[in-house]
Amino acid sequence: MMATTLTFYGGGGQQDTAAQNPETKVVVKTTAGDFTVKLYNETPAHRDNFIKLVEEKFYENTLFHRVIRDFMVQAGDPESKDAPRFSQLGTGGPGYTIPAEFVYPRYFHKRGALSAARQADQVNPERESSGSQFYVVTGKRYSMNELRDLEQKMGENEAQSVFDRLCAQNRDSIFSLQNANDMDGLMKLQNELIAKTEEIMKEKGDFEFTPEQLSAYTSEGGTPFLDNQYTVFGEVIDGMKVIEKIEKVSTDVNNRPVRDVRILSMEIIK
Repeated sequence: MMATTLTFYGGGGQQDTAAQNPETKVVVKTTAGDFTVKLYNETPAHRDNFIKLVEEKFYENTLFHRVIRDFMVQAGDPESKDAPRFSQLGTGGPGYTIPAEFVYPRYFHKRGALSAARQADQVNPERESSGSQFYVVTGKRYSMNELRDLEQKMGENEAQSVFDRLCAQNRDSIFSLQNANDMDGLMKLQNELIAKTEEIMKEKGDFEFTPEQLSAYTSEGGTPFLDNQYTVFGEVIDGMKVIEKIEKVSTDVNNRPVRDVRILSMEIIK
């Protein structure tokens, strides 16, 4: 499992490559066809890690192991290479995680966005990314009314996430009070954390989509409910029809394609 957090890379050529090319591009060759992504320089840890794995041929022969129509296609689990049918996939990686790099609202979950998968908030309150698993957004188009309703819901969800992170930071105190059966102390701490949550949310202000997001989500589509929760570190610039083809394949109960869709190779291009 992913026990370490990736913070830097030693002297590899991948950083020089990215520095020389303002928009590092990678061709992904699959059994369903080829598509090209560009990697954002504003998410350097994710960019450099992706380049490093491409140069190491890490992704060769891995599957698109999770495909959900009107949502996304996911790949990058090394355990998928020789995985038998109906095996559980989605937990594999290179042995480290990457700190979140949210460049929001500039980069968001529009159709074609390249984003990093991760474990859930309950076990990953800092929202660190998987060291290798990624997904490409397909999503769907939203009406303006749907987006306005979603704004309110996402604001509420963010408040809950802030409270959960504060609880995680005070886990030892909570366990100590529980073990002592100190209900008054627990109630006092809970009220303090609620007050802190309200203070943080007041500083953040009401959640609102930008005009760019509203335009993209109503015209092209995407997955707006994932915004500012998963790191978006690139986008598809060519071959979106291949992503659409993968999205439409038949899948089993675990959302794995019935007929394997495999990454054959990846290549960095100028």
